Amino acid sequence: MRDELERQYVEYFQPRLPQLHRLAVMLCGDADRADDIVQSAVTTLYTRWPHVRQVDNLDAYVRRSVVNTFLSERRRLWSRVLLTETVPDRAEAAGQPADERMVVRAALRALPPRQQAVLVLRFLCDLPVEEVSELLGCSQGTVKSQTSDGLAKLRKKLGVLAPAGGGA
Repeated sequence: MRDELERQYVEYFQPRLPQLHRLAVMLCGDADRADDIVQSAVTTLYTRWPHVRQVDNLDAYVRRSVVNTFLSERRRLWSRVLLTETVPDRAEAAGQPADERMVVRAALRALPPRQQAVLVLRFLCDLPVEEVSELLGCSQGTVKSQTSDGLAKLRKKLGVLAPAGGGA
């Protein structure tokens, strides 16, 4: 029976690891830290796989685990330690100038972890308010206020004017 559970676990996670890594990169802004976040979340899920595999919406449960691992990591003091003076060279992503991307990522990382998670899930993962509230275990009103507050802080940090009407 144990072999069957491990086979199901591998079959579930193997095709989803790139998506989970992408989510973690969007949350933390660093591919190496994203690897650690995903590894930690997936390892935790492995230890509870017999129970986890029976939840109603397994994909949402796994995404929530990655987000919770990110939020937990941000609370630890060691996560703020920078071991080098310069950032290593990284390949540029297409579509946005590298310097602009770095400025936006830096501004996003300066937000409180929950606001950062809400903005990433809402705008980079394109999830609806309802799903974000389920993932983060909070009310839809909290997601909306975190979105509004986070966008206002980002606009202020980036020197961007609020849209006409003052809405987020």
